[in-house]
Formats: sequence, C-alpha cells, structure tokens
Amino acid sequence: METTDLQYFLAVARAKGMTRASEELHTVQSNISSRIRALENEVGVPLFLRHARGVTLTSAGEKFLPYAERVVQLMREGIDLIGDVEDPRGRLAVGSMETTAGWRLPGLLAAYTFDCPQVDLLLETGPTDDLVQGVVDHRLDGAFVSGPVTHPDIEGETVFREELVVVSSRHETDLDKALVNGQKVLVFRSGCSYRGRLLALMASRGINAPAVMEFGTLEGILGCVAAGMGVTLLPRSVVSEWSSHDQVTMHPLAEDFALAETLFVRRTDATVSPAMARFLKQLQVMDRSA
Repeated sequence: METTDLQYFLAVARAKGMTRASEELHTVQSNISSRIRALENEVGVPLFLRHARGVTLTSAGEKFLPYAERVVQLMREGIDLIGDVEDPRGRLAVGSMETTAGWRLPGLLAAYTFDCPQVDLLLETGPTDDLVQGVVDHRLDGAFVSGPVTHPDIEGETVFREELVVVSSRHETDLDKALVNGQKVLVFRSGCSYRGRLLALMASRGINAPAVMEFGTLEGILGCVAAGMGVTLLPRSVVSEWSSHDQVTMHPLAEDFALAETLFVRRTDATVSPAMARFLKQLQVMDRSA
C-alpha cells in the first residue's frame, strides 16, 4: 500500500466523485480509478459505492477513512519535521474567512513567503464551519475563523478583535428602518458566522425568515448593499477599507452583537513543523503591530 493510494482515496471521499477528485489532484480520472481499485483489492473490500451521481463511502470505507487521514497526516508531519528550522520546506495549508484574507492577511502572507521561500504556502478561503472541518480533517494545517470554536479536537488563539456593524445603502441612516426595509440579507454561503449573527439580530427584532442572497466575494456583497439590494453584517475595519465605503452606511450595534474575535485554530494533536513555527512567529509579529 502506497501513501499516494491513500491520498487518492481521501480526495475521492472528499469530492464524492472520481472526476472532481481528478480535478483536485490534477491527474486523469482513469489513473484515480485504477489506484482506487488496487487499494480495494489490497484491503479486500469495496471502499466506495459507485452510482450515477458519483460515489459514496461504504461502511468499510467509513471505518477506513480516519486511519487513512492519520497515516497521510503522519507522513506529512514526518517530512515537514525533517526540514531545517532555519530554512523550512514542505507544504503549509492555511484557511481563512474571506474578510480576514482580503484585509488582514496580505501583509502576513507576503512577509512569510519572503522569509520562507521554500515553503509551498496554500490559502483556502471559506466560511468558518467549512474551515474548522478542514482543520479537523487534516486538510488544513490551521485556519483563521470566527470564534468561539468548541470542537474537542481544535485549539485556538485570538489574533484579532473586530467590531461588527450592520451595513446598508447610504440612504438608510436608521438601523431599525434599514433592517425592515432591507429584509433581504446579502451574505456568504451557509456556515459563515457573520451570517448567523445577522439572522439572530433580525430575529431579536421580530424580523423572521428574511430572504437570503449568497455571494462568493466581499466586493459582490458590498456592491449590492450599496445599490440598495439589502443589508449585511461585517467588521467595521473591512468596510472602512473598501474603496467605495462612502456609498454605504455603517450602523453600530450593542456590544453583545458587535464584538467578534478572529481565532487562528489548529488541531490539538498537531505537531508544530518548522514551516508552522515560522508562520506562528510571523503571526505574533503582525498581531503586535495590528
């Protein structure tokens, strides 16, 4: 059994299909299919059920999954730990909320890549729930997420404290009117903590089940808010840095809704590789200067 076979198995399990896994791994589908069949022959049972929509794990595959994840992660950690502390190498996969990636991380990432040119630094953006799961599944070495996070396999450290504001078009200067008139909320996809907070705020004011429009980019959300399509909830610092911030109104909130912490989370059992050690050092420098 080769580590590559396990990596292919994990990719197919994540993607729920050979075609999507081949795109992720940048190889042809036939190569993945043959490696999966070889792995199934070696373990002696089918690991996937094939159907028209793709594949799903069999009961044996479900049982095998955490062991495959552990083996691949241990191999990665072993390779990374061999690296020179003064000249770290290998792969470092970091996740981040879109807002943090766009406004907080460019300086950190630029400094890190200059300091550690041999590290293959990967950045994945997404909502908090997806990023936490990525860390749990060993897909990400760490992630910037909105706190609190209570998963038993995750530990986190506060790196930023944000003031959240409701954002409406510039014509809506009253918070209550903005929430009522703009019952359509413009947010990132499900799993975004800011989305959950905004819906909770509206529910507390008697506005239930507002229409939701999902976006993939921060600029798309703010542009549509400025056009009067609805409201959103974002860190004040992010909105203030937006090039067209004069086209929107930022409504301050009570402290229980306004304060949000951004955490950098990692698995509790993760080994600190030289690449991660240098990243954490850069993060501490940035945190002091933020």
